[in-house]
Amino acid sequence: MTNPLTPSLTPSLTPPSKPLSKPLSTQSSIQPSTHPLVGADPASILPHRPPFLFISEIVAVDPGVSVHCRWKLSGEEAFWVGHFPGRPTLPGVLMVEALAQAGAIAVLSDPRFAGKLPLFGGVDKARFRRQVSPGDVLDLRVELGRMGERAGSGTGSATVNDQRCCEAGLLFVIVDAQ
Repeated sequence: MTNPLTPSLTPSLTPPSKPLSKPLSTQSSIQPSTHPLVGADPASILPHRPPFLFISEIVAVDPGVSVHCRWKLSGEEAFWVGHFPGRPTLPGVLMVEALAQAGAIAVLSDPRFAGKLPLFGGVDKARFRRQVSPGDVLDLRVELGRMGERAGSGTGSATVNDQRCCEAGLLFVIVDAQ
């Protein structure tokens, strides 16, 4: 089996030299949709499973273009115990992973990528702006950028009550699921 991140793919994953396009608004530009995935179990499209499935709800999806999801943080998740005792704070890396999972829904909902698996290829210009605590609901919005047969990119924003918590550029490779 070959590694999907071999040097032959590396040039296609080079981040753009210009800054990310304007940051996603905290107000969703993604309109509610009637796509069959809206309200469906995220595990019906994502390969992730608990405890590493961070999408609780699919709010809107435009296949191959954009997605709006939510992660409802119950406070029962195991990571709160160690990050940090006395002041539980959602690790930033988990916010970025949640954005990547939301982006994967936008990719996998596109029929062109049936039977494929988007894998992280990189993170560009991640910024963390607000702490996220137990009981918060994290709104995750991802807009896909360039999409090729073997790689793609997107920009994501995570908010709580319309306050920006995290934003990042996402780079990914697309491989066969099996």
